[in-house]
Amino acid sequence: MEHHPAAAWLTQAAASAVQHHGAGNLLRIVLIVMILGCALTAWFLLRGYKKKDD
Repeated sequence: MEHHPAAAWLTQAAASAVQHHGAGNLLRIVLIVMILGCALTAWFLLRGYKKKDD
């Protein structure tokens, strides 16, 4: 198995997705990953503001 740099792999995956399914599915995947990433980042940042009742 050859080692492929991440940028080359991502470019190849995007080209394959566009060729087989059109740009709509690729856009959906990007949006879903972006929304999940924002939600996880918000959870991580906001969990530090929780009050402790010790």
